[in-house]
Amino acid sequence: MSITFNADEIFEMAEQIEGNGAKFYHEAAGNTPDADVKEMLLGLATMEEGHQKTFAEMRKELSAEEKESNTFDPNNEVVQYLQTMADFHGTEGKVSPTEKLTGNESLREILEIAIQAEKNSIAFYVGIKDMVSSKAGKNKVQAIIIEEMAHVSTIGGKLQAL
Repeated sequence: MSITFNADEIFEMAEQIEGNGAKFYHEAAGNTPDADVKEMLLGLATMEEGHQKTFAEMRKELSAEEKESNTFDPNNEVVQYLQTMADFHGTEGKVSPTEKLTGNESLREILEIAIQAEKNSIAFYVGIKDMVSSKAGKNKVQAIIIEEMAHVSTIGGKLQAL
């Protein structure tokens, strides 16, 4: 059985990813005694919340046809990729797909989890970018990819400073 996604469903997944990311950064900031890192994490949470709003706006702007139409994928490669990513879309902001932060993680562990989460988001958005039409906001998806890459760089800089 083939599972397909329309633009509305893809953007809904992206909203969830960003919401999970924002929640993670808020929780991590609450567990971090370092004021500089706390400020960085809260800034990342704010950016993720902005991304979530962007995807929500993109969903609202979809036409009825875009909400119904599915991507042509005769070999089911894109569908299989997205299904795999969708299965793990809830992992951003978690230690693993089934665990949340306990509050006992070291600063290094929090930053490593954050980098992996950002990488997962980037992989998902790169996968959907070519499925999103210019009209539906392809350039917005690309802008979010660039911001997520900057998040990896920012977090990586903090990690290297430890």
